[in-house]
Amino acid sequence: MNRPLRFCMITTFYPPYHFGGDAMHIYRVSNALARRGHTVDVICDQDAYHLLHPGPPSGDFPNEPGVTLHALKTGFGFLSALATQQTGRPFFKARKIRAIMKEHPPDVIHFNNISLVGGPGVLFLGDAVKLYTTHEHWLVCPMHVLWKYGREACDKQECFRCQIAGRRPPQLWRHTGLMKRALKQVDMFLSPSQFTLTRHTEWGGLDIPIRQLPYYYHPPVEAGGKAGDGRDAAEKSPEPLGLPHPRPYFLIVGRLEKIKGIQNVLPIFRKYSDADLLIAGEGEYGETLREMGEGIEGVRFLGRMSQAELTRLYAGAIASIVPSICYEVFGIIILESFAQKTPVIAHHFGVLPEVIEQGGGGMTYRDERELIDAMRTIQTDPDRRRELGERGYESYLKYWSEDAHLDQYLGIVDELLEVRRSKA
Repeated sequence: MNRPLRFCMITTFYPPYHFGGDAMHIYRVSNALARRGHTVDVICDQDAYHLLHPGPPSGDFPNEPGVTLHALKTGFGFLSALATQQTGRPFFKARKIRAIMKEHPPDVIHFNNISLVGGPGVLFLGDAVKLYTTHEHWLVCPMHVLWKYGREACDKQECFRCQIAGRRPPQLWRHTGLMKRALKQVDMFLSPSQFTLTRHTEWGGLDIPIRQLPYYYHPPVEAGGKAGDGRDAAEKSPEPLGLPHPRPYFLIVGRLEKIKGIQNVLPIFRKYSDADLLIAGEGEYGETLREMGEGIEGVRFLGRMSQAELTRLYAGAIASIVPSICYEVFGIIILESFAQKTPVIAHHFGVLPEVIEQGGGGMTYRDERELIDAMRTIQTDPDRRRELGERGYESYLKYWSEDAHLDQYLGIVDELLEVRRSKA
């Protein structure tokens, strides 16, 4: 890469107007690009955020000087998001997006979660190298997460009935050629995992240019560090932070949603008394989970935690448990655990075995017995735990650190720019 580039990130959610891991990934990448001398315009959708969260956003998410956030607010409120959801086009937001691109012509347009910021119609906007990251399965699933009828992972598409069951307005534009035409506007699709890549191509039937580019993670830096900057922390082996809990404990981190499978782990701790279970996160399924956890002495719900607090929790845990029963696109929780030399015990489902196998820093389970066996093995064999922790940490540095990700990312960008130059 011989010159600084201008990037335009287009996404429905971006901190502080966000809810989950995909927005945090975009935040990290945008600020990492700025630290490397590039300029980044981020376009996100305030209307979509407030549709799901009426109050003001929380949290402090400073951006590097090279990052400019354009949080679109149309004045039409929820109608703006509904119009995009129903038409598959930017509708009320198109003029503002065009104006930003005209004022700041990008070299690269990177589309992320576009479901409410513009739908497939937003892919037609702009004249630059275009990337699209499959942070979820929205291209092949109107419900985004391949979770069928609100009760099980989807292996056979019945989208219309599923949308009705999920109380979502059916998207009739999906039965036109809009999606197919729009996808042809993208130069390269990026998939966080091989599993998700296959879900889009073989299972979803999409004929698109796509490569695997895993997520990355960096631990938070000490107070005074730059916005989004975790390189200094990632380059050093994590120091012991002390146990934040008086008893040995396993850790679950993530949104409290049914698809995360926490309800399948809680009953185990009625009979597993050698350690506690700490659960960090919030979500719409939280009240139900707390009711299920009543009377289980070792279960603690911690609520939403800062990234610095989570880092300390990971470092003190016997292991992290990732019990998802849905088709995750990656598993960022695994990387957060590996970065603290903490092993992971993951449900043998979807993408999770792929990440565990590549990292070598954990174990997988298929049923309750295998989960208990893995928990007991790691808790009672400190050498085994140490070995898994070291493997996970070394893999994290090799595959999933900021530098590893940015080198691959900018390599793909450079390749596509060269193709564009040669065609010109």
